[in-house]
Amino acid sequence: MLKNKVEALIQEALEADENLFLINFEIKPSNTIEVIIDGDNGVSVEDCIAMSRAIEHNLDRDEEDFALQVMSAGVTEGLVHKRQYAKNIGRTIAVETANDKIEGELTATTDSEFTLQWQAREPKPVGKGKVTVAKKQEIAYGEVVRANVVVKFN
Repeated sequence: MLKNKVEALIQEALEADENLFLINFEIKPSNTIEVIIDGDNGVSVEDCIAMSRAIEHNLDRDEEDFALQVMSAGVTEGLVHKRQYAKNIGRTIAVETANDKIEGELTATTDSEFTLQWQAREPKPVGKGKVTVAKKQEIAYGEVVRANVVVKFN
């Protein structure tokens, strides 16, 4: 019952701010409500506060005691929503499918797939040695087992 009510409250809050979208929502056995959100333009502290208020102010602690945590999706969360791919165009991502592991620059997205580009060293067609080759691959969202933004420190 609590889960359904919280889901409805989250949905209302997301409809009020179309920039935001839900990454994960869970109620832990300790009655801790954990909500992870992301946004097309990132997530501010104010966004988390607004989501928290939209949930907390509409639940009765006398009816059921709970703890509430609202947070933005971190780098470790991985990419789980199509909108996360679109906001990360130009960044390097690591993608695992059932058959392959690829790391490359996310260059484009559509409703059904995204495009990665990268450089690879391959044997020369003729003679000894290797040559650098530009690679490009379209990957359907449904094929993704895991995808993460690669964080690089310069």
